[in-house]
Amino acid sequence: MRLAGWGFARRPLTGAVVLLLTGCNVGPKYATPATPMSGIFKEATPADYQNAGAWRPAHPGDATPRDKWWQMFGDPELDKLEDELTAANQNLMVAEARFREARAMIGFQRAAEFPTISAGIGTASLQDSANQPYFGVKSPTQEGQLQLPFDLSYEIDLWGQVRRTVSAAREEAQATAADLETARLSLHAELALDYIEVRSADAQQRLLDDTVKAYTDALRVTRNRLEGGFAPVSDVAQAETQLDTTRVQDTDIGVMRAQFEHAIAVLIGKPPATFSLPPAPLNPRPPPIDSGMPSELLQQRPDIAAAERRVAEANDQIGIAEAAFYPSLNLNAAAGFEGTKGANWFVWPSLFWAVGTSLTQPLFDGGRLHAQSKQVQAAYEAAVATYRQTTLTAFQQVEDNLSALRILAREAQQQREAVTAADNALRIFTNLYVGGRDTYLQVITAQEFALTNQRNDVDIMRRRMEASIRLVKALGGDWNVGKLPALEEHGLPRGAIVPLAH
Repeated sequence: MRLAGWGFARRPLTGAVVLLLTGCNVGPKYATPATPMSGIFKEATPADYQNAGAWRPAHPGDATPRDKWWQMFGDPELDKLEDELTAANQNLMVAEARFREARAMIGFQRAAEFPTISAGIGTASLQDSANQPYFGVKSPTQEGQLQLPFDLSYEIDLWGQVRRTVSAAREEAQATAADLETARLSLHAELALDYIEVRSADAQQRLLDDTVKAYTDALRVTRNRLEGGFAPVSDVAQAETQLDTTRVQDTDIGVMRAQFEHAIAVLIGKPPATFSLPPAPLNPRPPPIDSGMPSELLQQRPDIAAAERRVAEANDQIGIAEAAFYPSLNLNAAAGFEGTKGANWFVWPSLFWAVGTSLTQPLFDGGRLHAQSKQVQAAYEAAVATYRQTTLTAFQQVEDNLSALRILAREAQQQREAVTAADNALRIFTNLYVGGRDTYLQVITAQEFALTNQRNDVDIMRRRMEASIRLVKALGGDWNVGKLPALEEHGLPRGAIVPLAH
């Protein structure tokens, strides 16, 4: 009967111990904030983009590898540079180191879930005063003191303050992981943009080189006509002016190309003096882009994922601030050996120990805890607003680049027609001038129109390529929220990630 009675009585005692050790969580339970959404993109009319060759809707189970999105440009040189950036970019290394720093903080905060045990050793020599004011002491004493204490201190997490702190550290680590992906995506996009600028400069350079050659031939023809008495001196002066002006433009292209080449060198971790990029033509058309619908954007943008994780972190900070209003329960224990000399240091009578608990309740702090509570609540509201604004900005960037691709596709067709018309006009006015039926001024004007339209054609192609890159960046590239680390190396359970869209 006594054993049965004890078994019955120890059940609530065991439950009380478990309750003390596990505690509860105070503060609000986290829920992903609502964000402004739309069913479709304003600019996403598939027929327009498919006709323009710049848009393809994504399909589930698409087997196309998307980890290296820049490969869709089909440029081996760009692929090589992007791989070098991944391995050597210093800003990427900074972001990666910050992620490792945030990940290490999980272990630091999680250590508070366990008792702190410390040990020390101390020696001392004591000499009592000969004039000590104590009765019954006949003479001063001299003795040694040897100590080997072990101390244990443990704050029981009654209100979830420690668990909230660990959770906040985990969410910050996940946000930092998303920051790393944002940096990676931005740097790869920046390199691709700079590369397109270099190739556009190469195309402009080739066009101007050909134009200088054509204008040189036109000047030779004009001089021959002057020698034959069929043209005035003014025609030669006009031809020389046209040629010299074009040479200046041809030379000036080198400034822009050199600057973008230097930028690429820095992005791949090399001094500009050690890097050069051979000239090559610009891809004649932007590649098709796979993308999802607006509802999937929340899962693809790493900056949105980072903002959402920081909302969860701010929510944990509210719980931490609320837990500070409740009592804190501390368990302390000490044990060890204390002796007066080495011979009696480690004997049983020299053992000492002490165990105790303390319960502390804040009574008055001048409003510090209330101010802290208001501060973390305001920080949470700011994090929510940042999350929503990041989402809105993402939709704006997608819409901007979708509209740019749509409009530029139509503009490119119009520009090609303008180039054809300008070339025809130049050929007509040149034949009329050679036949003596028109002035050289008409040839000069036709040459200017032809060159301007040809350069515009190259520039529109550059803008289309760059809009494609910016659209990939706006859609998050190949990134998705499932790439957030579970962070199991610190004993955290897999699946601890709160998804961005439920």
